[in-house]
Amino acid sequence: MKSRIPVILLTLAGFSFGCNTPAHAIGCISGGVAGAVAGHLAHHGVLGAIGGCIAGHEYNKHQKQQAPQQQGTEANQPTGTHTGQPYGTEGQTQ
Repeated sequence: MKSRIPVILLTLAGFSFGCNTPAHAIGCISGGVAGAVAGHLAHHGVLGAIGGCIAGHEYNKHQKQQAPQQQGTEANQPTGTHTGQPYGTEGQTQ
């Protein structure tokens, strides 16, 4: 049993060197936590965590796709009620 531990650790270390892509796990982690809590209340914590991870990942991916579109529309909208008149003369007749 003791001789297997170093072999397992070296194998896991070898797998970690082969992974050079980012994890993109922010949606999975937050969704998994929420799903685990909801699943715990229904006595299915692991299933809730798995479902929450999948749903959270998809929701995060959807938000990242929508972010550039929202930034483009916000830049074109006016930011106030400026009428082009000097300050303090709005609503006055000449």
